[in-house]
Amino acid sequence: MTEKILKMKHYEIDASGKSLGRLATQIASLLRGKTRVDYTPHLDPMTTVRVFNFSKIVLTGRKSSQKIYYHYTGYHGGLKKRKYAELAKKDAGRPLKTAVLRMLNKNRLRAKLMKRLTIEQ
Repeated sequence: MTEKILKMKHYEIDASGKSLGRLATQIASLLRGKTRVDYTPHLDPMTTVRVFNFSKIVLTGRKSSQKIYYHYTGYHGGLKKRKYAELAKKDAGRPLKTAVLRMLNKNRLRAKLMKRLTIEQ
């Protein structure tokens, strides 16, 4: 079999004025390598994405106070809830990381792809 030799690609995205979900889909698509001509689902596309000006992101409506992130621990009564404001207060980039993480395929490649995402304020 012939192996593909992929070159590292770097992307920089300005997040100012963009909505959280639309930005997350753009990042997930870049990390996955779907914008490349030589896209192969099982290979690591060797892309890095750097997001800057994340503090200027836009949330429509009252999502900053009403959006809830759920996490189930696996135990009875173990459903944990956090609002967007609490999550962003603890770590400003966490909502975007969570959105991108949940958009990627749930396989071994996902952890590698998430390491290549950097978020700067």
